Amino acid sequence: MQVEPVVPSQGEMLFTDGLLTEDAAGYRGAVAAKAAGITYRQLDYWARTGLVEPTVRNATGSGSQRLYGFGDILVLKLVKRLLDAGVSLQQIRVAIDQLRVHGIRDLAGTTLMSDGASVYLCTSNDEVIDLLQQGQGVFGIAVGSVWREVETTLIEFVQEELAGEQVDELAQLRARRQA
Repeated sequence: MQVEPVVPSQGEMLFTDGLLTEDAAGYRGAVAAKAAGITYRQLDYWARTGLVEPTVRNATGSGSQRLYGFGDILVLKLVKRLLDAGVSLQQIRVAIDQLRVHGIRDLAGTTLMSDGASVYLCTSNDEVIDLLQQGQGVFGIAVGSVWREVETTLIEFVQEELAGEQVDELAQLRARRQA
């Protein structure tokens, strides 16, 4: 039996496994950027070029705020890891599109492998081994560990906020002005 992948249209969530829905609260751009380990400028560029668009709320004009869901931040962190490993933004776009097309449900068991030029999506240990035996994989990113890292970072941000500490520069500036 062959199962056809469901391809989400532009702006739909890449991963929907229990993540935020459209009417749920999301994370502001500054928080998403900090959690992913990227600059706000990178975040803005990637959103404008369609690499990783916010799924909770996109910008609708001057002064509007993008809101990112957990899955968006996960993808941002994966993009950052691939860039740090020397993979071109063009190949990263192909990899993100491949994730969208495959509609991967079990991210904890997914590994992104790369030889520095191409990115391969492996959903089992056998696929990773086959890729390594063919000499194509140089490094891998276990999506499940990145998932847990992003989750931990966001929990820490919420705890900081509850403790009265400000998470981003804009919030710190507002707090200073009010004091």
